Amino acid sequence: MTTVTMERTPAVSNPAEVPAGRSIDLAFSSADEVHAGLEEAVAELIEVAAQEASCGILVTRLHPGRYTVALDESVPFGETYEAVAA
Repeated sequence: MTTVTMERTPAVSNPAEVPAGRSIDLAFSSADEVHAGLEEAVAELIEVAAQEASCGILVTRLHPGRYTVALDESVPFGETYEAVAA
């Protein structure tokens, strides 16, 4: 059995920098779960982004099995970008 963890904590070092509900931290134990988990997180943040209409969504791969999905003002409203942390 594998597990997926969805934590609602900001991906930045100082949690005060990102308001609650604007970032989702994901950890996957199986590659098979990544696509569905990311889709669910993006869908959840699309609802938040639609209310604000001021930014898009950035999906960042931190390392294998670890991702952050967040509203990001550098991403145009209505778009989702992907990034890989260095």
